[in-house]
Amino acid sequence: MHFTEWEPYYRQILKDFGYDRRRDEEAARSLDSLLVGRPVPEEELGRALLGREVTVAGNAESLLEEIPGIGEFVVAADEAVSVLREHGREPQILVTDLDGKVEDQVEANARGCVAVIHAHGDNLTALRAWVPRFTGPVVGTTQAAPFGRIRNYGGFTDGDRAVCLAAHFGASPVRLAGFDFERPNAKDADAATKRRKLDWAYILIDAVNSGL
Repeated sequence: MHFTEWEPYYRQILKDFGYDRRRDEEAARSLDSLLVGRPVPEEELGRALLGREVTVAGNAESLLEEIPGIGEFVVAADEAVSVLREHGREPQILVTDLDGKVEDQVEANARGCVAVIHAHGDNLTALRAWVPRFTGPVVGTTQAAPFGRIRNYGGFTDGDRAVCLAAHFGASPVRLAGFDFERPNAKDADAATKRRKLDWAYILIDAVNSGL
């Protein structure tokens, strides 16, 4: 999904949740500055994903029982990284806004997993604290307009951003594991907001599957 395709969804999301685009842009500028001097490994993503069958792993409670059926190449969304690694699976790519057990994401990145780190208006402090600790390949993303070292492949939550990323670079088919669009994870403190985010995740994944 290119930014021109993504932006209409983004405008609706800003209105739905009352988010301030300027805060997203501030966070993106901060992430860009934290990545100065580091290459953007887009060619690596392209080589890894083009034409490949990929499983995107979300953090629904069903993930644990689905792990045995997950294919060889995994793109893990945020906290799914910890669940996978606890059960002997190392993802090849992780997509995160630095929630969950970030130490596991840092370690996976040090082992060669490409970390796609997302900047938004609510994680500026986390970006400053954690991004310097990622020593492996890193791509920075934003919900707003891409610039500099910052990319936008589409998507809102970690899970649907991971699907957008895989589709953007030509992965096929893209399978889902650990996704539940009806029930938030029991760990989510604000279940009502999480349900709305899951609604958007469903909408965006459906849009990708429809050919955007």
